[in-house]
Amino acid sequence: MLRLSKKADYALIAMKHLAIRHDALSASAREIAEQYDIPIELMAKVLQRLARRGLVTSHQGTRGGYRLGRPASVISVADIIQAIDGPLTVTACSTEDDNCDQYAKCSVRDPLWRIRERILSALATCSLQEVCSEVPDPALTDVSVPMAFTRKS
Repeated sequence: MLRLSKKADYALIAMKHLAIRHDALSASAREIAEQYDIPIELMAKVLQRLARRGLVTSHQGTRGGYRLGRPASVISVADIIQAIDGPLTVTACSTEDDNCDQYAKCSVRDPLWRIRERILSALATCSLQEVCSEVPDPALTDVSVPMAFTRKS
């Protein structure tokens, strides 16, 4: 099962929080952490990682805090996840090194690498702006399920 880390979840929450702010003011790590019941220390670390990758900028002072480093339309979900968790992997041999005992004989490595690339491509084509959108993506909804129960991006 492909699963995001808690830190990646928190990063997506923080990025969406910053993207939907209409006042364009900075938000502090404390403000974000308190609004979503996330430990402040963990949120601060997540925001620092995002800042190192240029996804957010930090501002000091009485009105200090964090803002998006780029427009939400050019920040992908892949950018956010990889800023926190590093390169996406789907199996232990997702890198090209041959430390695996089965590396030379493996018959599923190449197909798994292609699957990894498809997943990464899908995450890279979904922008933070789409995550913030209230309009459900038809690809994420099941037409046989009543609208009240469809997943929203």
